[in-house]
Amino acid sequence: MQYRTEHDSMGEVQVPADALWGAQTERSKNNFKIGAGIETMPEEIIRAFGILKKAAARANRILLADKMTEEKLRAIEAACDEIIEGKLAAEFPLVVWQTGSGTQTNMNVNEVIANRANSLAGKKLLHPNDDVNMSQSSNDTFPAAMHIAFVLICEKRLIPAVQGLIDIFYKLEKENEDVIKIGRTHLQDAVPLRFSQEISGWRSSLERGRDLLTMSLEPLRELALGGTAVGTGLNAPKGFAETAAEKAGEIAGTAFYTAQNKFHALTSKNEAVFAHAAIKSLACDMMKIANDIRHLASGPRCGLGEILIPENEPGSSIMPGKVNPTQAEAVTMVAVQIMGNDVSVSVAASQGNFELNVFMPVCAYNFLQSARLLAEAVESFTEHCARGIRANRERMAFNVSNSLMLVTALNPHIGYEKAAQTAQKAHRENIGLKEACVKLGFLTAERFDELVRPETMV
Repeated sequence: MQYRTEHDSMGEVQVPADALWGAQTERSKNNFKIGAGIETMPEEIIRAFGILKKAAARANRILLADKMTEEKLRAIEAACDEIIEGKLAAEFPLVVWQTGSGTQTNMNVNEVIANRANSLAGKKLLHPNDDVNMSQSSNDTFPAAMHIAFVLICEKRLIPAVQGLIDIFYKLEKENEDVIKIGRTHLQDAVPLRFSQEISGWRSSLERGRDLLTMSLEPLRELALGGTAVGTGLNAPKGFAETAAEKAGEIAGTAFYTAQNKFHALTSKNEAVFAHAAIKSLACDMMKIANDIRHLASGPRCGLGEILIPENEPGSSIMPGKVNPTQAEAVTMVAVQIMGNDVSVSVAASQGNFELNVFMPVCAYNFLQSARLLAEAVESFTEHCARGIRANRERMAFNVSNSLMLVTALNPHIGYEKAAQTAQKAHRENIGLKEACVKLGFLTAERFDELVRPETMV
């Protein structure tokens, strides 16, 4: 491999000749071989930096026109657009497990933008620190990039994925309004309900989770950009914070604002904790829904078997013909991962000292993994499972007719204690409720049929 010599404030460094990064990136690459090639800085953070650097350059052009010339702005914008489009992904090799402020990733972005812009300009036009990082510090850019990335992945990936499953459940509700099935509480038989009502519970849970997540994104729209090193805004011109946040919103296509208190913005990560909790809440609901569906589909002959789900692949290497609820299992594993990630995000947010949180890369890594995994799991579950759910109407009808809890309908007519005696006798003697009730002398068979009608109990 051929190398070129780059230098930074610490001296000279040998960098691969064809790489767009510079000395500081190479130092980090050599010093932090922890998860190299696998746990690199998430692409969402890199794209967010592309948005941020473009916004900062536009703000500097307005406020520091003598330093940020039109030529420099155009060059930075061109390089940032390539980053946003993912064209320069290979130029960001740094791992998550680096400095806790994300300084080296900020410099990686600065170096790539400067070198790419210089290449496009055909001359030495930009300096990574003086031009690309103008009016900024790693301490305010990395938390700002985190917020941008968090908002965008939730708005563009996770919320639409959840909405897609909500729409499928709404369709299933309409298709199953006439289906009556047995309800269950404590894993035991309960009174009947419509299958559409059960599905509506799943749908409503997801709608509430979607709304909570949407609400949690509002605090994330506040950006630390403009606080520079410790929150005072040193070396940033007056109005930079407000202008840069506004420009970031224009570029990203969604609203961002300057943080009201930059000292808070650099040190606290409570907005990330709050939003990740909303993601975890959705994961909890998906765990419950996936478990409901796989239990209702258990069988095909010795389980509940009340619904049929798509058969996507063979389920056993030794048992021919076995098919498993694999999509539900994938969702539940993702939910477990997200619950673990929530601990990491929470602990990371509780750490750091004085004017800076220094657990930001791990916070970003876990948050984005949660949002990405949940979006993909929900999309897969929707397409390969939920869309194909069908009610096993015969099995549902059989279970309803044999349920002892239909006796609940008799409470107003013969009282709780006599109704309990009826259920207990039917269970002990393995006979129907009607036969038990008649044998006990509580009702005639005709009167029982008038009172115990599942369709009136839903």
